[in-house]
Amino acid sequence: MSSKPIQKIIFGSPGTGKSYMIDKTIIPEDLKINKPENIIKAVFHPEYTHGDFMGKLLPMTQDGQVEYNFYEGHFLKALSQAYKNILNTYDKHENKIEGKEVENVALVIDEINRGNSSAIFGSIFQLLDREEDGWSSYTTSINGVMFIKLLELLDGDFSKKNNEITHLSIPPFNSQSIMSLQQKLKFLNFDLINKTIKIPPNLSIIATMNTSDSSIYYMDSAFKRRWDWEFIDINSNLIKSEGTAFNNRSDWEDFIRKLNSFIKDNHSYIRGIEDKQVGKYFIKGDVISKSVVQSKLMFFIWDSVFTRDKKPLLELLGIKDKNELITFGDFSTKIDNFIKRVESYNV
Repeated sequence: MSSKPIQKIIFGSPGTGKSYMIDKTIIPEDLKINKPENIIKAVFHPEYTHGDFMGKLLPMTQDGQVEYNFYEGHFLKALSQAYKNILNTYDKHENKIEGKEVENVALVIDEINRGNSSAIFGSIFQLLDREEDGWSSYTTSINGVMFIKLLELLDGDFSKKNNEITHLSIPPFNSQSIMSLQQKLKFLNFDLINKTIKIPPNLSIIATMNTSDSSIYYMDSAFKRRWDWEFIDINSNLIKSEGTAFNNRSDWEDFIRKLNSFIKDNHSYIRGIEDKQVGKYFIKGDVISKSVVQSKLMFFIWDSVFTRDKKPLLELLGIKDKNELITFGDFSTKIDNFIKRVESYNV
């Protein structure tokens, strides 16, 4: 699995073509997805819950009796489809993943800020940190009924053939069927005993956000930093500068040190200074592109740090006419000046 997953939020004014870009460019061209089962779509709204996202028990009346069935949510459905595509390349004779390409899966979330993202993602938030190979950096546990549903989605016969799965919390774990299942699922970073999961590299999560709705639900800084951000201006142009901003981690860390000094020096304009500074792992990688600095760091500075007053940014950039810096689109085009001014900032 060589493809790097996409995990981004595309944001801009309403009607600028964010969803169109996902449907017509990102999914078919960037991710090479052409099968409908590999595209799962959700729309966040004030009533959308963690249960809608992961899955929940719902009552159903049959022959006068009320039964509760567990129905998968959008994330669990996307995760199982991504796992299933990996298993389709599994060579049971060689006990390894075959060399053929694994099909990608896209989970598309429209209006991500119209729902309470932190509550909706819950512990899945932990999985949004990704390694260079695309797998989640950490694992998270899910409850038993949800885990069983995930296995059923992978193979409808799992629960029928392996009744012991529901009792995995009770040793010993020496059942031949369980051991065989664990061996097969090891490629998914599954842990049958602890019921832990990871997001695989063939699962991309792409969201849209209208900047005019940014105040509906607050997104905290920790949630924001786990996404790449891409801004579409009012003319439906993707703001994405070419070139490299930093060639190594040393230059990046020196830049961050000076940026944090600038932020601290302007603390009177900032609400909650402690979580408004930038850690060196805010952006990962040895070589950092301008487009990443532009869409991720500069948006954080604009939207989360100097939210109330842009005066410090005007002074930093040497802009005398405040009408030059009204929208984030204005700010994002000044990336070269932004980097230059921060690098020359007196600590």
